[in-house]
Amino acid sequence: MFKSINSRVDEPAIQDLLEYAVLFDPDALETAVRLYRAGDPYKLYGYEEEGAIAGIIGYRVTASQTLEITHLAVHPEQRMKGYGRALVLLALTEAGPERMEAVTDEEGAEFFRSIGFQITGFQDQASGEERFRCIYEVDENNEE
Repeated sequence: MFKSINSRVDEPAIQDLLEYAVLFDPDALETAVRLYRAGDPYKLYGYEEEGAIAGIIGYRVTASQTLEITHLAVHPEQRMKGYGRALVLLALTEAGPERMEAVTDEEGAEFFRSIGFQITGFQDQASGEERFRCIYEVDENNEE
């Protein structure tokens, strides 16, 4: 079941998943927790399976109707079961944006490519690392 979990952001299980999304960076985790604790415009949803949160997606929708995925993580024991794809599709359904976008590393880019996003690589100015912008333009004619 897909459900809003902003109010649960301080729970250890939710923070464990957020840690995967921020690559175990304590400062980034603290920033993420503050974003979701504050709520609007940042939304945090989880996919609950058998009483436990299998994965999370955090996002905001901009004034230009772009859903910016800020965090996406699936518990390692639940990976390769379609939860990541389900989280992205459910966020799309929930928010109804015109476009979806994420910035990620190479592994994340492969995931987004596999579910139909267009990928563009770029050099992160702050870190010097290669990053990937993943974009999905919503086609109203193909929505279910």
